[in-house]
Amino acid sequence: FTMIMSWLTFSLIFQPKTLSFISTNLPINKTPTTTKNRPWTWPWS
Repeated sequence: FTMIMSWLTFSLIFQPKTLSFISTNLPINKTPTTTKNRPWTWPWS
């Protein structure tokens, strides 16, 4: 149970930052500002 909670905390803290960082570096993404302002609009969030 402790490992699950720590994994969830890690995911909640680092996944949005990682996705925002990757999306900013991808030339395909044409709206990096929207990604930075709204990191929690991902389907799995």
